[in-house]
Amino acid sequence: MMAELHQTPTSLCCCRKSLPASGARCTGDSSRPSAGPGPGSPRCPLVDVASASNFRCFQLRHFHLDLRLNFAVKEMSGWLVLDLVPVQAGIHTLVLDSHPSLLIHSIDCKVPGSGQEEPVSLTYRVDPFTDYGSSLNISLPTTAVKPGRLIQITVRYTTTDGPAIWWLDSELTCGQTRPLVFTQGHSVCNRSFFPCFDTPAVKSTYTATVRVPDGVTVLMSASRSSYSKPDRVFQFSMEFPVPSYLVALVAGELQHVDVGPRSRVWAEPCLLSCAVKKLGGSVERWLGVAEELFGPYLWGRCDIVFLPPSFPIVAMENPCLTFIIASILESSEFLLIDVIHEIAHGWFGNAVTNATWEEMWLSEGLATYAQRRITTEAYGEAFTCLETVVRLDALHRQLRLLGDNNPVSKLQVKFEPGVNPSTLMNLFTYEKGFCFVSYLSQLSGDVHDFDRFLRDYISQFKFKSVVAQDLIDFFLGYFPELQDAAVAQREGLEFERWLSGCGPPLYEPDLSAGGALIQPVQDLCVLWRRSDTPDLQTLTSFDLSAWSTFQIVLFLDRMLDHSPLPHDVMVSLSGSYSSLFDGLNAEVQIRWLQMVVRNSFYPDLPRVRAFLHKHTSRMYTVPLYEDLVAGVMKCVAVEIFYQTQRRLHPNLRRTLQQILFQTGSTPIQSERPGSVRCPPLPLPLILCAAATARCHGNRLHRDDGRHRSEGRQTCRREVDLRCHLTEAVIGRLVMW
Repeated sequence: MMAELHQTPTSLCCCRKSLPASGARCTGDSSRPSAGPGPGSPRCPLVDVASASNFRCFQLRHFHLDLRLNFAVKEMSGWLVLDLVPVQAGIHTLVLDSHPSLLIHSIDCKVPGSGQEEPVSLTYRVDPFTDYGSSLNISLPTTAVKPGRLIQITVRYTTTDGPAIWWLDSELTCGQTRPLVFTQGHSVCNRSFFPCFDTPAVKSTYTATVRVPDGVTVLMSASRSSYSKPDRVFQFSMEFPVPSYLVALVAGELQHVDVGPRSRVWAEPCLLSCAVKKLGGSVERWLGVAEELFGPYLWGRCDIVFLPPSFPIVAMENPCLTFIIASILESSEFLLIDVIHEIAHGWFGNAVTNATWEEMWLSEGLATYAQRRITTEAYGEAFTCLETVVRLDALHRQLRLLGDNNPVSKLQVKFEPGVNPSTLMNLFTYEKGFCFVSYLSQLSGDVHDFDRFLRDYISQFKFKSVVAQDLIDFFLGYFPELQDAAVAQREGLEFERWLSGCGPPLYEPDLSAGGALIQPVQDLCVLWRRSDTPDLQTLTSFDLSAWSTFQIVLFLDRMLDHSPLPHDVMVSLSGSYSSLFDGLNAEVQIRWLQMVVRNSFYPDLPRVRAFLHKHTSRMYTVPLYEDLVAGVMKCVAVEIFYQTQRRLHPNLRRTLQQILFQTGSTPIQSERPGSVRCPPLPLPLILCAAATARCHGNRLHRDDGRHRSEGRQTCRREVDLRCHLTEAVIGRLVMW
């Protein structure tokens, strides 16, 4: 899934801490996945430090949601029914992951088949856990709880303003006619959607009943659905077990078109024709290629819903119903990669899931490898190599930023309780994980043999949660000759070093097959990085209008690596390409505009303004605002923010306020009654921005191009050190 990243390496620790006492008492089901340090080592009970629940004390067989959506007050209200089986004696408390935004009204218990007619009301308390959740402690009736006996727990509750639920006023939707709501559960947000065992180690089936106002269509990540028009009630059933984070809902003015025998595209009416045109019959083609490689698609439906720009990430692999941000429709190549990556998650991540968030690479690294196998078969090796080079370039930029010894560069990142797993999403999860899987493929001796291994891996572990040792043990058992050769201990490439070592990948696949696409990009970069500006005749041999999006992105990324550039070079670059970039997609435009900002190239500042007035998604706004603030254009950034803030989602507004004002307390304009309204941008600030532009514009046109004062040089060195790896830039390069 494409996502934003938030680096917090200082909050990491290499030690592990046990769960709170409420969860540590249980030995749990021996069939649960468990972590171990190496082949043949004894396994320890699975620990998920991101969950407050005592999930190892129970088997969750099924749960049911019954919800009513109230758009007027932005609430969901209803109840949750959990079918639980205690796995051992002496369990007196059920602990669920919850969130302060959930208002719990009552909890009761029934024991089916016991002759008990009326449910028993239960006492409960809510305790703090972390800044991303709380623990819901429910006292169970001693006489009813016995190992192996089914109990049903009903929790009546109302959602308020939690991190999983995104309410959009009609002005924030694409059609701007009706409001819309969607949920986003990854990694640990769904505890604010419904109380649950919010850990990827627990999977179950679920059903849902959702009641909505007239004219609202509801979709969920479910394999079956129905609708009763007179009652305005939608019914859903997910017949395959899924972890809590993959339960997703969207409701609004949505329509669909079938694009294949098991695929349909959903979107607001104003977007639908564009989305269908972009995807056509490709989804079924990609599914067919994936099935040839990795075995049957297990989920039945493979539908896609395009969401407004307020969707906080690029894509999310919810089973049966992938969520994708509509902004990505501009770029056909990025759309292709994003959809194929989410399809790959149908096997790697959804069917076989990482048991803890400390091993996200088991989903993302394998899904990235699978995505590239699909694109290789569908579009050729050269295309895949080019896309891989773009991503690995970004990985090495991140390494330069963080340093080779930073613990976030590990595949197995051990973190303390309280650290939000979402903050650990980074390129290592994807690209270092991809490189390790590629190394395993290389060890197998033949890529098709490795395809068969992955097919059998899915067959062995489908609908289960695993740890890295499960994958490694299965790999060495599948290729016994490699186990006999002790490849896991090969010097310099030890599996343990791959998993627990910091720094770059120990192996990268051969990408020379992409040379015909990659070499022209490198040659053009060399021309522009010379001390003298290239002449027009030399440049005519490089026709960027005939290049693919990934080629232009690679060119701009590598030129960004060398910013700041001499002023005369920026003048020539703008004269040569800016008009061309104006007609290309946002992935190209944002990179060019980052070059404009980082080089303080004021002649193209109107393009920055126009871009930020047009685009209101997090992935396209945050990078530019961060660069504007890091340089000398903060006044310009503030001006643009006040002009556009009404069209930004409140969460994005808060993020941009933190960037602009280094605080989250700045008042924002809101349409809600009783809210604090921001004053309009003061005239002196507008004049400040204009004067700054004029002043630096004059400097920029000095003949020698040496327009930067010593302070400016220091500022630009700091920006250069960032290697254009702002959180949202990395996010655009990462699939969740």
